[in-house]
Order: sequence, then structure tokens, then C-alpha cells
Amino acid sequence: MAKTALLFAGQGAQFVGMGKDLAEAHSTSQSLFARADEALGYGLSGICFSGPEEELVRTEHAQPAIYLVGWIALQLLREQSPSLGFNATAGLSLGEFTALAAADALGFEDGLRVVRRRGELMQEACEASAGGMAVIVGLDEEAVRAVCKQVDVSLANLNCPGQIVVSGDADKMDAACEAAKAAGAKRAIPLPVAGAYHSPLMQPAQAGLAEALAKVELREPSVPVYSNVTGQVHADAGTVAGAMVEQVTSPVKWEACIRSMIADGITRFIELGPGTALTGFMRRIDRRLEVVNVADNDSLARAAEALNA
Repeated sequence: MAKTALLFAGQGAQFVGMGKDLAEAHSTSQSLFARADEALGYGLSGICFSGPEEELVRTEHAQPAIYLVGWIALQLLREQSPSLGFNATAGLSLGEFTALAAADALGFEDGLRVVRRRGELMQEACEASAGGMAVIVGLDEEAVRAVCKQVDVSLANLNCPGQIVVSGDADKMDAACEAAKAAGAKRAIPLPVAGAYHSPLMQPAQAGLAEALAKVELREPSVPVYSNVTGQVHADAGTVAGAMVEQVTSPVKWEACIRSMIADGITRFIELGPGTALTGFMRRIDRRLEVVNVADNDSLARAAEALNA
């Protein structure tokens, strides 16, 4: 029997209208949007459904919105595919919180509030510094590390073979792109982001996130949860909070997470939440693997059909 892992989207996957068709078609989705609005004390559902985009993309809204839609996608898939079982979870950056919730290590509302606070703290860190990010395509990790050292920026995301994101001072992004191209990159493009995520410029967010995590119960995961910081399974509940705080400034080792899962026998992956970025990364890591996604009603129906076959 196939071993299955759940994957949860990260920031950047948000779009105006996300989750709306799920809410219109499923009472479970309606209920979870209402619970989220009550837990947060404001209308996150309205921002998801109607925007405006400039509000949705703000980190303090985008992060809980993506967490919420990923969680809803999982609950709906469980309804449509009652025999669904899974053997591991992982999430890209903020998606790791949804992965922890899916593995019963973190309560749904607790996770939502922590992610909201994480977004607020990261937004404040963005506003306190002039940070930026750039994606480099066509260089391996060693070559990108050399670029980072040359222009004094940081590795931010090791997404998949040939796609690495760097982060740091905004005024260094053009130089990083030029250095990457000189080293043989196919493309190197500054990203339209609010700050230098997963770099030392996010350090001001760490203390507040540690405080927020100290207020919630973190339990032993029911299945292995793979850590962005190490690319390996979280050791136990006692190490989760520290890893999630470190994750704010640490590179996201996403390819390492996926390769660790493959080594541990996972052959089927389900991406949950808005967008299909993780599915795209999977195709570049190993095309032989089975990948399905749930982002809206159409993809929910396709995923349930595949899982129920």
C-alpha cells in the first residue's frame, strides 16, 4: 500500500477568491471560515473571498489565510475520501504550522492564532528593514552559496533542483542576480515581496514568535512531521517550538524534506491549499512520484477520485 504524505502551501500562494468556491459548496468549509473569523476577531474570510489584494498580501493576513485554506482542503478531502490515511506531513515555511496541526501536534485555533502573530511580527520586521528576495534558476546550491558570499546575501529557499531563492538587503538583489547570471544561471529575478524572509533581517520576529508558541500546547505528532530547518523529522514535541522560531531566519530546506520522505518510503504526495507550487517542485525533484492537489472544488473532486480508485 502506498505511503502518503500531506504537503501544505506557503506564503505567496494566496490569491483573492481563495477558498470561496469551497465555502459555497461545503458546510464544513463555511463552518471553519466562521470559526477562524471568531478566533481571530476579524473577517479573514472576507479578505480571502473578496480582498482587496493589497490587504490579502499583507503578511499578517496572507499567513493565516493560507493556513486556513490548507486546513479546510484537508477536512474536505477527508469527507470525500473517508479511507484517507497519511504517514507524514510537511509544509513550506508557514505551511509547516498546518503540517503540525494535521499531525495533531497543534490545535487548529492555536495554530491559526500563532500564524497570525507570526505574520504580524514578520510584517513589522519587513517594515523595519529594506529587504528583498530573488529567485535563481539553473545553478546548484554550491554555486548559489558562492554568489551569496560574494554579494553578502543569504540562502532563503532550497525548493527543488535548479531553483533557489536568496534573501537580504533590497539594494543587493540586483547585484545578486548579476552575479548569478555571471556564474551561469539561466535566470535570476528579484521577487515582488515585502521583505527578506528567511534571512537575518527577520530576527526581530523571533522573540515574539517564541512567546506566542509558549502559550499553546505542542503535542507529540501522530505521524512524522518534516522540519524546514533540518530537512529531517522533528525529533519530538519538545524541539518543535525552537525549530519553528529558528525557521524564521533559517533557509527552507524543502528539497531535503521531500528527499527524506522519499528515502523513508513515501510514494504519494497530496498538496493542500491554494496554488500548485509544491506540485511543480515535486515534478522537478522526482517525476515518478504520484502527486495530487486540493485547492478548489475541481481539484478536490479529482483528488478524491484518484484516492478512492
